[in-house]
Amino acid sequence: MKKGTILLIALTSLLYETMAQQTTLISMDEVRTKVQKNNTSLKISEQTYLGARADYRQTNSIFLPSITASHTAMATTNPLMAFGSKLNQEILTQNDFSPALLNDPSQIENYATRIEVQQPIINVNGIYQRKAAKTRMRAQQLQTQRTKEYLDLEVEKAYMQLQLSYKGVEVLEQALKAAEANLKLADDNYKQGYLQKADVLTVEVRVIEVKNQLQTARSNVANASNYLSFLMNDRSPIIFKPSNDLEVLSKGLENSENVSLQRADLKAMQLASEAYKSMNNADKMTFLPRLNAFGSYELYDDEIFKTGASGYTLGAQLNWNVFEGSKRFAKAQKSKAELEKARLEFELYKSQSQLELNKANRQLLDAKNKLELTELALSQSEESLRIRTNRFKEGLEKTADLLRSETTFAQKQLEYYQTVFEFNYALAYVQFLTK
Repeated sequence: MKKGTILLIALTSLLYETMAQQTTLISMDEVRTKVQKNNTSLKISEQTYLGARADYRQTNSIFLPSITASHTAMATTNPLMAFGSKLNQEILTQNDFSPALLNDPSQIENYATRIEVQQPIINVNGIYQRKAAKTRMRAQQLQTQRTKEYLDLEVEKAYMQLQLSYKGVEVLEQALKAAEANLKLADDNYKQGYLQKADVLTVEVRVIEVKNQLQTARSNVANASNYLSFLMNDRSPIIFKPSNDLEVLSKGLENSENVSLQRADLKAMQLASEAYKSMNNADKMTFLPRLNAFGSYELYDDEIFKTGASGYTLGAQLNWNVFEGSKRFAKAQKSKAELEKARLEFELYKSQSQLELNKANRQLLDAKNKLELTELALSQSEESLRIRTNRFKEGLEKTADLLRSETTFAQKQLEYYQTVFEFNYALAYVQFLTK
């Protein structure tokens, strides 16, 4: 049993040494820079914005002309088509008006090149659609900005978790050293007849417990490093180490009681409501006529890619779709309902954001109070351990009491660093909600 335990400890130490060789020092600013450059979620958000921008650019068609070009080759004996083709090619002669040739023409080939231009002039509902597309583009841009802000918060949290994990390893390594020193002292006292064998075994159990906790703490370091790699979209198996220790950022409660409507996500939802309003106006404007100009230039010949004859057509068209059953009325009603839905969703989200801010402010205050109490408890447990250790060395303290003080001190250290993490994150979260 002892050989198996020794082998397990040796393998664990070897694994940790291998991990330590791959440890890379990194700062929060470095993590933030890599996340802003490589994070997949941010890239997805950016592509969504580019899609919205492309939708907006498509609406340029309500101002810009549409130009098409075509070349058609045709052979026909159809009387009407044959006569028209000769007319377009400007090759009609007096003989072509003979009834026999008109009714039963010979095959004629016709090659036509056509360039056609359509220019919108008045398209009211298209203007409102363009306005809606532009508003959606701006809203998505703000959503992308909010995604960046959220990732900044997530980077702070993940980096502080890495700091906390290393603090856990540091505390337990110190606890292991103290436990091993006490084991050696207990073993010496046992050999001199001052302690019972049960006391030595109790200290050995304490050493094993601390080693198990230390292994878990080292696994937490690997987990925190993996999450940082995920945020940075880095697939290399690296164990990161923070360039600075976990410490209290600020004890000042710099918070705001109200959510700002200029916050990126709230502004984006507000713009989304405006986009729905523009779409509703666009649906209403479909009842108005559209005015478009058009023109074409044609080239004809009886040989391919030649231009023996030409002609052009110019004109304007006022198109008024007076009635489409109830389709347009229903579409306008639907867009109105979507507008009201967007307005209500904005009000709901604003209320939820205020509720979340109120909760975050209370959590920040609770974390500040807890931080003060854990500082005091840590100081007291450290002093208690110092006194009991000195008394144990003199044979005046029970082994169980010493181990209890050791355990308490280690727990208070871990609790203190956990509270520092909670306070720092609560402060960062309040700042995120009030940006």
